[in-house]
Amino acid sequence: MVVLGGVTRLTGSGLSMVDWRPVVGWLPPLAESEWRSSFEMYQQSPEFQKVNSHMDLEGYKGIFWLEYLHRLLGRLIGIAFLVPFIVFVARGYIGRNEWPRYLLMFCLGGMQGVLGWYMVKSGLVDNPHVSQYRLTAHLIAAFLIYAYMFWVALGLLYPAAGHYRHPFYRRTVVLTSLIAVTIVSGGFVAGLKAGKIYNSFPMMGEFWIPPGLMALEPGWRNFFDNMTTVQFDHRLLAITTFVCTVLYWWSARKAALPARARKASNALLHTAVLQVALGIATLLLAVPIALGAAHQAVAMLLFTAAIYLTFSLRPGQAGE
Repeated sequence: MVVLGGVTRLTGSGLSMVDWRPVVGWLPPLAESEWRSSFEMYQQSPEFQKVNSHMDLEGYKGIFWLEYLHRLLGRLIGIAFLVPFIVFVARGYIGRNEWPRYLLMFCLGGMQGVLGWYMVKSGLVDNPHVSQYRLTAHLIAAFLIYAYMFWVALGLLYPAAGHYRHPFYRRTVVLTSLIAVTIVSGGFVAGLKAGKIYNSFPMMGEFWIPPGLMALEPGWRNFFDNMTTVQFDHRLLAITTFVCTVLYWWSARKAALPARARKASNALLHTAVLQVALGIATLLLAVPIALGAAHQAVAMLLFTAAIYLTFSLRPGQAGE
C-alpha cells in the first residue's frame, strides 16, 4: 500500500480522482459515457487547467488507474482485516480483553483513508499540488499504523518472559527514532519535489552548504517550505542515520545480544547500506519513478528491521 502510494505520487496520478465516495466508489468507470463524465470532472480541476490541459481521455485513463488501485487496495485491506476479525471473535480466538487493540487498528485504517482525501483536497484548489504537510502526515500515519500492527504481531509471536531489559535497548530506541525522523524529512522532500534540484552528491551543486537555506521568514518555515533546506536536512539526517547505524552495528558485534537481536542488527546494517545507495542514485538521476518507489519501499524495510530489533531487546525479550 505504501509503495503503491509512492508510485501514485511519482507518476502525478494522485489528483486524477476529484471526488471521494468511500462506500459506493468501488467500481471504476465502465462505459464510455462514465469515462467521459469522470474526465469532465477532472477537466474542472486546477491540475488539468494549469498542468495537463493537453491531456485527452486516453491520457486521463493512464493516470486514473493508479489512484483508483491505491484507493481500492485501501478498501480491500479494510475487508481483509475486518472479516477475519469478526470470525475470530465469533469463534473465541480473540478474547474480549484484546478487542480494543484490533478495533484501534481498524479505526486507524479508516482515519488514514480520511487523511488521504484531506491530502488530495489540498491539490484541488488554486495550486495543483498537494500540501507537503498533509502528504507527510499521510506518510507518517501509514508508518505508525504499520508499526503498531507489527508490534502487536511480535507480541503474539514472542510473549514476554521476565522483566530483564538489555543495556542496548535505550540506544536502539534512539536509533529507531532517528530513522523515523529521517523518513519524515523524506516526506517533505517528496511533497516539495525537492529531489529535482541539486542532483549531485556529496556536494549540492558547487556548495557543501548551499545558499538560501534560511531565505524564508519566519525562519522555521525553511525546514518545511524551502526546497533547498528540506533537501539539505534530509541529506544530513540520512548521513547521520547511516553513520549511527554502522557505529551501532560495530558496537553490537562485541555485545551479548540475543540471537534474534543479532540477526536484526545485521539486517539493519545491510538495509541501511542499500537505502543509502538507492537514495544517492535516486538523487543523481533526478528521481526516476522506479528508484523513487524503491527508495520509499526500502525505507519501510529499514523501519521494520529497527522495530524488530527494538522489540527483541525490550523487557521480557532480551534473554532470548
